[in-house]
Amino acid sequence: MKELIKVIAKALVDHPDEVVVIEKEDGRSIIYELHVAQSDMGKVIGKQGRIAKAIRAVVKSASSKETKRVDVEIM
Repeated sequence: MKELIKVIAKALVDHPDEVVVIEKEDGRSIIYELHVAQSDMGKVIGKQGRIAKAIRAVVKSASSKETKRVDVEIM
């Protein structure tokens, strides 16, 4: 899942070497923190958050067989 988020984010940004994904497990959920360069933040979020919503939708679909809830936070 971590690699999926990295591949998607690196395709969107101007500085792909600064993309970092951190996985945190919290009881019943797994949280993936996506860190990008400050100048690339708008490209990952998109207009009205559409790209961020699409990334979250793809990750939730890919993790449908997981027993834990999966969420993506953009930092």
